[in-house]
Amino acid sequence: MNTAVIFGVLLVLMITGMPISISLGLTVLTFLYTMTQVPIESVAMKLFTGIEKFEIMAIPFFLLAGNFLTSGGVARRMIRFAVTMVGHWPGGLGLAGVMACAMFAAISGSSPACVVAVGSILLPAMIKQGYPPRFGAGVITTSGALGILIPPSICMVMFAVATNTSIGALFMAGVIPGLALALTLGGVTWWRAKKNGYPRSPKASWAERLHAFRESFWGLFLIVVVMGGIYTGVFTPTEAAAMSAIYAFIVAVFVYKDMGVKDVRRVLLSSANMSAMLLYIITNAVMFSFILTNEQIPQALSNWLLANGFGVIAFLMAVNIVLLLAGNFMEPASIVLIFAPILFPVAVKLGINPVHFGIIMVVNMEVGMCHPPVGLNLYVASGITKMGITELTVAVWPWLLSMLAFLVLVTYWPGLSIWLPRTMGLM
Repeated sequence: MNTAVIFGVLLVLMITGMPISISLGLTVLTFLYTMTQVPIESVAMKLFTGIEKFEIMAIPFFLLAGNFLTSGGVARRMIRFAVTMVGHWPGGLGLAGVMACAMFAAISGSSPACVVAVGSILLPAMIKQGYPPRFGAGVITTSGALGILIPPSICMVMFAVATNTSIGALFMAGVIPGLALALTLGGVTWWRAKKNGYPRSPKASWAERLHAFRESFWGLFLIVVVMGGIYTGVFTPTEAAAMSAIYAFIVAVFVYKDMGVKDVRRVLLSSANMSAMLLYIITNAVMFSFILTNEQIPQALSNWLLANGFGVIAFLMAVNIVLLLAGNFMEPASIVLIFAPILFPVAVKLGINPVHFGIIMVVNMEVGMCHPPVGLNLYVASGITKMGITELTVAVWPWLLSMLAFLVLVTYWPGLSIWLPRTMGLM
């Protein structure tokens, strides 16, 4: 009964159009004052101790680094490098878009940032070269989702905060699936371009490729700063996030000089606004998780599933269905913070590796960002292409189907996710 009341109130508030964060907060307050004897003092204590985690500091730093790089012309140089490498293949600019999104994902941690940074530059060029607008929109919308799978990933940080899983292990676990998904999306792009006879760019010389690489080097070197620092033990993931923000500032303002000192204030304010929004969601999600734990809802769910003979295969299938359905109505941060505390204890009890389960959730979030009605990437791409959500939904379906097939692969092949962090001694 308590479970039904909690989720019933949350669902009703969400249906009214209320923001997820406020819906979570009101659900918690309603339950606390009407259906439980939990002292309010302990709730206040839990509120502060729940967000007093060193790992949470990684979120504003990664957001700040991404904003510096998005505003600092790094994406333009990465796109130029990608075009010199794969532009002469069928659908060359589309393939360059996938490659550029993968590279930008490795330095930003945000999917919408990938779509904006790469799409705003590449989509006009694709249309000018004769590509159908739907083709370009489909490529960029889905490839932008790589931003939360290829590390560093803000979504992974949130999962780690919600479940106390190692951020370093999650980052390394996302490397191989991220590259595999990039190859999958690239394969779909190449196949559709070859089938429909889309144009290709002239083949670049090795001198042109070397020049483009030199131009993009300082942006790409951030990957070494973050991942190399974590792997060698020089930084913790949170310290690596802080270093990435400092490095991105130096590259954008003093190396590439695409951003003036006067623009720094705008980037800082934008990052602060985004950070405050995410931290507000986290605060309310911590309280929601506290109520669930206090009422022993995850334990009850775990016992019910085991009593009814649910095994790993059936449970993971149910998880994917639930998360994909949630993706129809909620954005990734809220889904992770609400569902991870509920599903994670069940997964652990069934013997599912915590890091593998985290990657499954992240891939689900990727799919959710690319399908209606609230797919963030769809709305960002709509703003760039001036296409309606319905038209964009039709445009992304070939790539979306490949992402669903990839989700099945990641779900039932744990080695794809956990081999690298296990080999590196992070698990």
